[in-house]
Amino acid sequence: MTAYARLLSPLDTGKLRLRNRIVMPPMVTCMDAGGGQAHWWYVARALGGTGLIIREATSIRDIAEPAFAAKLKRTIDAVHEAGCAFTAQLYEPGRASDGETIAPSDRDGARAATEAELEEMVKLWAASALNCRSAGCDGVEPHGAHGFFLNRFFSPVHNTRTDAFGGSAERRMELGLRIVRAIRAAVDDGCAVLYRHTPVGEGYGLDESRAFAQALQEAGVDVLDVSPSTSSDTAPRADWAGALKQAVSIPVIAVGGFGLDPDEAERVLAEGRADLIAIGRGLIADRELPMKLSEGKKDSIIRCIVCNEKCFGNLSKGIPIGCTQNPESGQEYLADLARQA
Repeated sequence: MTAYARLLSPLDTGKLRLRNRIVMPPMVTCMDAGGGQAHWWYVARALGGTGLIIREATSIRDIAEPAFAAKLKRTIDAVHEAGCAFTAQLYEPGRASDGETIAPSDRDGARAATEAELEEMVKLWAASALNCRSAGCDGVEPHGAHGFFLNRFFSPVHNTRTDAFGGSAERRMELGLRIVRAIRAAVDDGCAVLYRHTPVGEGYGLDESRAFAQALQEAGVDVLDVSPSTSSDTAPRADWAGALKQAVSIPVIAVGGFGLDPDEAERVLAEGRADLIAIGRGLIADRELPMKLSEGKKDSIIRCIVCNEKCFGNLSKGIPIGCTQNPESGQEYLADLARQA
């Protein structure tokens, strides 16, 4: 454990009790929620030693239905039994109740969402969070990154509104903050609220993101998920995450390329640029990556070679993801079927 003393050290936020600093970030799997393939996908990575799993992005309209959230309970219970915490990422794809495409402002064929629609979305986020908590989730994460609907409200390029939800930087924060406050009011005090944010985007930069991070913390966010966390291929790893960490006192998750080099993960933690490290494709390739690090078996880790064939490639085809380097990845459920035969 000495080689990765920080990466493998526990973290207790008071709401999340994690056995290590390794986070499986939200990655769309194209697997049926509650089905055997998805169930064993997550459970296998919990058994492999991951500290925190953030379930893939799920529409608030889906998970606001109690029956949908209930389908996750078996997986959540099994992940907990394996010693891993489980949270769910919630997102809004930008659709009105009738299916019409909506956006912060009239742009690119989408119409501007009305204030009434936004207020209804805030309620759906809160209902979704409550359903996740009722199913056993340790927390929830609004997806406010990567140019999706919620992130566009923070962008002055996409958000040219003149009402309470747009205009100044403070009003462009308003939707995200209302969602966090609504979630915080809906769930019990033991439920963690995470928030994923892209620190530099269309029309905004680090200064506005620092102010937003502070406002999110004041609104009740317990963990800030910074994605991406690095400004360029040549910059110090997690330089953006480090800049936001300086603005808040809550734990910060750094995202981007750490599965390729766990030594960099240890270094980022040692230098105080993050508190938690997200490893995505590394855990697609080898579900036992955390366990192998803890056992001093780094050389036996099945490595991601960034071929993008069965992760992003399958995702683009709408079929369950896997890994060219590990034929068992995505097929973990077959072992369970064999046991039942």
